[in-house]
Amino acid sequence: MDFQFRPLQLPEDYEAIAKVLNQFWSEPTTAEKLKESDDKLYEIGRTWTDEKGLLQGYDRERLVATNEQGDVIGYAWSWRAPWTEPGYLCNTLVVDTKYRKQGVGHALLQHVAQWGSSLGAATLVSELWDDDADALRFVKQRGFTIERRSFQSVLEIASYDDQLGLDLLLQIQSEGFRFITLADQPGEESEHKLYELYKHTLVDIPGYLGDVPDFTEWRKWYLNVDGYQPDLVLIAVHDDEFIGVTHLLYNTRTQGMYHEYTGVRKTYRGKKIGTALKIQAAQLAKRLNARYVRTDNDSLNKPILSINHRLGYKPLRGHYRIIAPLDKALSR
Repeated sequence: MDFQFRPLQLPEDYEAIAKVLNQFWSEPTTAEKLKESDDKLYEIGRTWTDEKGLLQGYDRERLVATNEQGDVIGYAWSWRAPWTEPGYLCNTLVVDTKYRKQGVGHALLQHVAQWGSSLGAATLVSELWDDDADALRFVKQRGFTIERRSFQSVLEIASYDDQLGLDLLLQIQSEGFRFITLADQPGEESEHKLYELYKHTLVDIPGYLGDVPDFTEWRKWYLNVDGYQPDLVLIAVHDDEFIGVTHLLYNTRTQGMYHEYTGVRKTYRGKKIGTALKIQAAQLAKRLNARYVRTDNDSLNKPILSINHRLGYKPLRGHYRIIAPLDKALSR
């Protein structure tokens, strides 16, 4: 099959890229959402190698594959942020299902690997669905190995019993804990307190890579993301300290919610704060008539997986995180 690569033509390509991405992503995106994310990004990259010879800094490469008619049939995006693990490049590579097994994906991967090599990167990292045997075979033939696994699960809100856990919530509140939303206590001071909570909890997530971004970047990429609403950021408070958080995102297209994050300060773990936050998240979804709450959790995050099971989350397919030494990906 004849195909060619070209740089992105924006904003015209957003619609076609979203169409290809939505063949694979569990939460659909739109051209508008892709543009909003792009608007947050740096325009000029800056990278260097540190004293260990590992790539640092930030940059990105994007391109599309088109068929003879000029239709977008594939998309590759390779990037690193200032907080990405040294030496690593993160990658999204998708090919329209009608055009798989015709060399498009291999050529896109080679382009990405050559670009990464020119920067001095050492490792490529990506994700794929654990039930996509063809994709798994493809990446294994090109030097990738499975580094870890995450599970996706969903809570169907129509059947959720919103009386579940009320006794636990009352008990926790009687012990001096309060539950608020970011809408109840808006402003930069609260956002800084929330950032400090994320700083202390992100690094404890099994499989978390890299550094925690600074406040400005955290605000762009962890707080003000697509679907963000201050009243969907649930916060546990003790003596005016933010000690736990659950962040929900609302998808207007599906009328569903994505459970983006739950974290509890280490000194408060074991007190069922995380359970209480997830109960409140389900109750909130019920009040807002959301269709579902979907989430992803690392396979080694036993506490959260246990909470999800008790609340009635049903398992779906999962993700593999895959990594490859860049030189191996180039040589295949």
